[in-house]
Amino acid sequence: MPEILNGILLRRIRFSETSLILVWFTDLHGKTKTMAKGALRPNSPFTGELDLFFHCELLLTLSRKSEIHGLREVSIKSPFGGIRTNYLKTSTAAYFVELIDSVSGLEHPAPELYRLLLRALGYIDRQKPDIRGVLFFESELCKCLGLYTPDLHSAADKLVEAYGQLPRTRAPLMSQL
Repeated sequence: MPEILNGILLRRIRFSETSLILVWFTDLHGKTKTMAKGALRPNSPFTGELDLFFHCELLLTLSRKSEIHGLREVSIKSPFGGIRTNYLKTSTAAYFVELIDSVSGLEHPAPELYRLLLRALGYIDRQKPDIRGVLFFESELCKCLGLYTPDLHSAADKLVEAYGQLPRTRAPLMSQL
C-alpha cells in the first residue's frame, strides 16, 4: 500500500550499479530506509531529486518483510541550495544530520526531531552558521530527547552521557566556527 511522507535525505548508499539505498528522516516514521531502483540510470525519474539535505515529498511502498521500503516517487519541496554555497554551511548541516542519525532509531516516529532538523537546515540555508547556533541546536535536541538542561554548554555533555559520544565532525566544526 503506497504511503506519502515528507522527508529529509540523510544518507545515500550505493546498492548496485544502478540502485541506491537512501536513509531519510521523515515526519511520520522517523528514520526510514528506501530503495531507489534504477536511480543511477541516465534517464531515471530520480535524476537530480536525491541529494543530501533535500526536503522532499515521498511516495513509498512499505515493505512488510524488510526494513527497506520501495521509493516510487520523489518531489523536492526545498533543496536548501544555500547550504551548498559554502563549506562551513555544508559542514554544519552534515553535523546536524549526523547527530540526528546517531540519536534516532529506525522506524521510530519522532516528529519533534523532524521539525527541529527542518528548522535548522532552513536557518543554515539563509544564515552563516556560528557556535551559538550549533549549541542551540544541541540544546533543543536535548529538550526533544528528554535530556533538558538550561545551560547551552552542557547539552553536548548530556548527549555524550546518554549516547556515548558525539559525531567526530563536531570538534573540527567548532574550531572552524
